[in-house]
Amino acid sequence: MDKEESASHQNKLEQHPLIRKTKRYKRRNLLTSPGTLTYIGPEIALKTKVRRIQYNDKMIRDEAVKSLNECTPAPAGQPVVTWLDVDGIHETGLIEKLGKLYQLHPLLLEDVVNTEHKPKLEFYDSGHLFLTLKMLHVETENPVCLSPEHVSFVLGENYLISFQEERTSDIFAPVLARLEASVGKTRRNGPDYLLFALLDIVVDNYFIVLEKLGDNLDITEDRVISGSDDLSLNELYALKREITVARRQIWPLRDMLNQLVREENSQIAKDVIPYYRDLYDHVMQVLDTIDSYRELVASLADVHLSTISNRMNSVMKTLTIFSAIFMPLTFIVGVYGMNFEYMPELKMRYGYFYVWGVMAMVTIGMIFYFRAKKWM
Repeated sequence: MDKEESASHQNKLEQHPLIRKTKRYKRRNLLTSPGTLTYIGPEIALKTKVRRIQYNDKMIRDEAVKSLNECTPAPAGQPVVTWLDVDGIHETGLIEKLGKLYQLHPLLLEDVVNTEHKPKLEFYDSGHLFLTLKMLHVETENPVCLSPEHVSFVLGENYLISFQEERTSDIFAPVLARLEASVGKTRRNGPDYLLFALLDIVVDNYFIVLEKLGDNLDITEDRVISGSDDLSLNELYALKREITVARRQIWPLRDMLNQLVREENSQIAKDVIPYYRDLYDHVMQVLDTIDSYRELVASLADVHLSTISNRMNSVMKTLTIFSAIFMPLTFIVGVYGMNFEYMPELKMRYGYFYVWGVMAMVTIGMIFYFRAKKWM
């Protein structure tokens, strides 16, 4: 294969709807020491945006941050909650400066800028609670593929910092809308409840993603049952792969919430714990749905393979019947096709018609026999 054919083949693979497009990520230099900030993720040309929302039960102030000097923590004990929403984690210099303002551990910041890091929960001696997880999106150009978004949270005494990758839309916009409308309990509670509200948005989005995967499964199930000819095994494995991706990203959140609910910590107030317990139940419901989807995909693959096997058996059965019918006819024709000089039947006046009659009777007899045996 020459270079032009290889390039053409690669382009076809990249355009195939079932091929998961791999992203070219920056990798951390192995020569750098742990804690050195190196962004690991897709290339992003946009600048990082930082918003500061300060609120309590009587007021709210929302503003775009132009300089990180405006992001200094509010004095401890001040009756106001500060929420820093960082949209874009690719500018490591900005993330590092923000970490110095809030005295965040370098290893914490390293996990923030690593989009390949697995979900985790960690408590630091500085009093910070760090939590990172994945927000799932369904790709618009390919409804079968899921796109995970790296999301991190740092919970302090009277503030919360949220980090998210640069996307076309802000995933936390509904929470901000509730804050501005002063609807619900968010304005009357501290940053621990705000963390719950943001996590609740992520978990609710899991249900939306699963609903879309469920719709694709229903369509695929109908095609499998109807024996659609255009259904390939690759489509079933593509669905199974994405369900596995969803399970791998959501499963650690179960243990993280369980740890928050069961372990005593100063970051989460006791009256907020029931909300996290309810969130834990939602995550368990999501995981149960994912497990049922995995079993359904496995069953559909078995049914599809059985359908293909039955179809092949039917074809082989038909061909075998035709072969069985033509075997005695071939024998008769072969006998009278021999070039011996002394063959009695060759001199018969109506021998040709007799042979045709015998072959016709053999054919009809075999057909009736096969039907009596229910072989056809």
